[in-house]
Amino acid sequence: MANKKRIGILTSGGDCAGLNAVIRAVVYAAARLGWEVVGIEDGTAGLLTRPMRYKVLTREMFDTTIMRLGGTILGTTNKGNPFKFPMPDGSFKDRSDEIIGGIKELGLEALIGIGGDGSMAILKTLAKRGNINLICIPKTIDNDVGKTESSVGFETAAYVATEALDRLQPTAASHDRVMVLEVMGRDAGNIAMTSGIAGGADVILIPEIPYSIDKVAQKIMRVREEERRNFALVVVSEAVRTIEGSALQVEHFGGEKRYGGIGHYLGERIAAKTGFETRVTVLGHVQRGCAPIPGDRLIAAAFGVHAVELVAAGKFDRMVAWSNRNVIDVPIEDAIASQQAVDINGALVRTARSLGICLGD
Repeated sequence: MANKKRIGILTSGGDCAGLNAVIRAVVYAAARLGWEVVGIEDGTAGLLTRPMRYKVLTREMFDTTIMRLGGTILGTTNKGNPFKFPMPDGSFKDRSDEIIGGIKELGLEALIGIGGDGSMAILKTLAKRGNINLICIPKTIDNDVGKTESSVGFETAAYVATEALDRLQPTAASHDRVMVLEVMGRDAGNIAMTSGIAGGADVILIPEIPYSIDKVAQKIMRVREEERRNFALVVVSEAVRTIEGSALQVEHFGGEKRYGGIGHYLGERIAAKTGFETRVTVLGHVQRGCAPIPGDRLIAAAFGVHAVELVAAGKFDRMVAWSNRNVIDVPIEDAIASQQAVDINGALVRTARSLGICLGD
């Protein structure tokens, strides 16, 4: 076929629900045009090894079972910035030319990258340096990518957190307890805000709004004394800081530091302030690794199809986005330049306050 193209696709950054549904949509949409799709394994890391790690993706490999699976069948990585790649001797090396060379060697006429703002920034720089035709698809459970109302993975993560509150409520009531649920949210409190409202939380703490532990305690006391309720639910985003303003982080093997611990920190102080028995649950990666709910499957399918349409139209350096119940596309640069945090004057914050939910301020 004269117009046959060979395009690549990779997933980069943290995994989330819906990635396989995106890959499936790209393969199906490309197959209708007679194009070949090459799946690059483990993100850009698959292009750094020789031989490179990749596989040709066909429709026969993608029945409906694939779109129900969490994670990514291609694998992903959130380590090893190719412009400052850590070497065994402790030094750093710019290996971007190896990745660009790999893309050229595979004969890819375009690359579709599924990632968050950090991954997209790296891919955009690679594309500019190597003259690569790039389309990006936003995925992040934090829903913090700019210029899109939603990203692949967010709906499922918020659902998991809401379901956790649904399960914590009966045991909280059975034991006269305050339950603190720590959810993910590296820079934005979208999961905490969404699940907190949907799950009937009494307190929602997010990094966008400074809190007072005294006001949190007062809210819990009012629940007991005025509402005559023997339990309370508190949701906190992992990026919320201590009373002193410090970020709580856990150092993992290899020296990597990640957020963790604010739930237990708050649980101890709530118990001390109120005298009520308090328990803490940290969801962690449970929010990432599950089957995507219908909302994520739908947006994944729409994003994947539109990405192929952009390639067909020769419209590159664009990110697919969701706006007003429709798929659009925006410049990648605009998307990564504007983070989508919780709008402190927006509809969700106003809704929470009107429902009597304490936001700590």
